[in-house]
Amino acid sequence: MSLIKQIGSVVVGIALFIGAVGKFVPHWLMSLPFPLSVILWVWTGHEMPPWTTKDAWKEDEIDTWTRDGDLVVATGAKSGTTFMLYCTHQIRTKGKDTDDELFPDVSIATPWPDLIQSRGGSWAEQKERYNTTILPDGRTMKEVWDHPSYPFRIFKSHFGPPELPVRKKGGKNIKYMAMVRNGLDVAASMTDFYSAHTDEFRHLWGGFPPDVPPDVRDADGFHPAMKDMLPGNPLEGIYWGYVKSWWPYRDDQNVLLLHYSDVRMDLKGNVAKIANFLEVYLSPSELDVVVDRCSMDHMRKVNKFHYFLPLNINAIWKNDIHHLVKSGKMVNKGHVGNGKDNFSPKVVAKFREAEEKMLGHDPALLKWAREGGGFPPVES
Repeated sequence: MSLIKQIGSVVVGIALFIGAVGKFVPHWLMSLPFPLSVILWVWTGHEMPPWTTKDAWKEDEIDTWTRDGDLVVATGAKSGTTFMLYCTHQIRTKGKDTDDELFPDVSIATPWPDLIQSRGGSWAEQKERYNTTILPDGRTMKEVWDHPSYPFRIFKSHFGPPELPVRKKGGKNIKYMAMVRNGLDVAASMTDFYSAHTDEFRHLWGGFPPDVPPDVRDADGFHPAMKDMLPGNPLEGIYWGYVKSWWPYRDDQNVLLLHYSDVRMDLKGNVAKIANFLEVYLSPSELDVVVDRCSMDHMRKVNKFHYFLPLNINAIWKNDIHHLVKSGKMVNKGHVGNGKDNFSPKVVAKFREAEEKMLGHDPALLKWAREGGGFPPVES
């Protein structure tokens, strides 16, 4: 056999082996160094980021663990998710959980079914542990997220339809709250977020996301996080796909579609709007308390947004001390409309081109995604 044929046979063998690993034991790839781990993860057909799953939301699964009245806070990534999780918790407690005893951490009080908490894990194998896991204070996790005093439970997701079965016929009566943010503001927040993850979490997931400081730029002026968001790149769906998925559902009775800029500019009005959607009556004094507790200043003082992974069963992870993000990194300034100031005019122009390409087919959608405000009804 010639040398070329021998080399070819080796290459084919390696490719077949990697394909088999990707199909049967994909978590092995997360033991590889970055970026090889992610390259092979994507090459073998898996979606990014590597710790997410849609399994909990499948039509034949969702009714097995939800109940009538549940709320899914399905905001876009870096579009105020933690903000809305904490704020809806304040609404359901009417601001009376003053010491946050029912909010030991965001991932415990408002679970995130999208998140696979162990390398090699799945929704199916961690589902029951949401009920049985014992927290450091001796309570079961279920005693926190499913407390009997709650008028509704809260779950987190970054998905949109059709992954979330918003119009599922029959089954449980579930409400969905979605929120979109100006794309350049999302990109600016993402540049900070890559470096906000803990080293322990990166180690769990093949070094992703890379620890790239916010001020790093490539030769074209792009931060890796922003580049990953552009059409055709691994995180395209995090923004463009998300925005487009919710737009046709904006008039559905079980959907509340918000814009981040509107909520920031009129927090009191939008807290009242959300409470009305959730069928929670807040007296004027209760509304004032809830609005104060939903403020950035109060959330920074609380600082219970580390995203612990209490369901993790990997030996390399210590549940009592390791968490997803560094302390204080989940509640930032929350600025509106100044994301463009973080990038060069050339990069902003490139992003505007992407907006036109991905959203420009519907001028009303493009305008609303950029600015917020009112939106037209869905045409029948």
